[in-house]
Amino acid sequence: MTLAPPLRARAEEQAASLPPLLARAEHLAGTVLLGEHGRRRSGMGDDFWQYRPVQPGDSRRMIDWRRSARGDAQYVREREWQIAQSVMLWVDQAASMRFASHNNLPEKADRARLLALAVAILLVRGGERVGLTGTLLPPRRGNNQILRLAEFLSVDDPVDYGVPEARAMIPQARAVFLSDFMADIDAVRQALTKAADRGVRGILLQVLDPSEEAFPFQGRTIFESVGGTVSHETLKAGELRDRYLQRLNRRKAELADLCTITGWQFHTHHSSDSAQVALLWLWQALNRGTV
Repeated sequence: MTLAPPLRARAEEQAASLPPLLARAEHLAGTVLLGEHGRRRSGMGDDFWQYRPVQPGDSRRMIDWRRSARGDAQYVREREWQIAQSVMLWVDQAASMRFASHNNLPEKADRARLLALAVAILLVRGGERVGLTGTLLPPRRGNNQILRLAEFLSVDDPVDYGVPEARAMIPQARAVFLSDFMADIDAVRQALTKAADRGVRGILLQVLDPSEEAFPFQGRTIFESVGGTVSHETLKAGELRDRYLQRLNRRKAELADLCTITGWQFHTHHSSDSAQVALLWLWQALNRGTV
């Protein structure tokens, strides 16, 4: 079967983007020093994690007498938790994410995909299962899963604004949602509520272009959504600035409050800032969220 020319061109374009995306994600993941990764919490593993002083409730058989013999205090030898868990990603692929205010800035979608793939690489290297929310790509381990993730993340969604996919959430799993979260917040609320009901905790990473924070527009301006479904023309764009910023700050506050209620974490990242700093925050947030 021969693909129609426009479809074939799009398919070839998406396929060509995979190697650069993978290479950049691998390089970015390499900037986070992992060593031998564990869940960095005590549990039923084989690898030594740390010594800690004896606490009330510890049994005598837990005491490491060799370490304790070096001083007057008694110590417990803790092992690292090595049971793999599932981490599910949702990356907004909608048209609103394909916005960049300047040629020297990445599109929001590019930054979100890069961060998602880089954190997936780190998780897979640590022995975790990673996949997408929904039913298209269940969490699995291994390098082949990274290739599948890169393939799925290369496909744009034609809708103007994306809403989180929260189907098939695995109980007690972790989740990372990356989006500008400009769509109806009720959809985000429903997704996080459904996830919390299944014991799923996670992270909302809001990715914004710096112009969306600064609103540098003056005079006659035509505001149009990337997908072209929304358009507004004004002769006095500067007069909209305060109202726009109030609504943006209100949206951020709503997202932060929603995360507090459901046990998730919230952070805003700007596409003009370092992807390495954002990845490090994501990685630390995932480790802070372990139980």
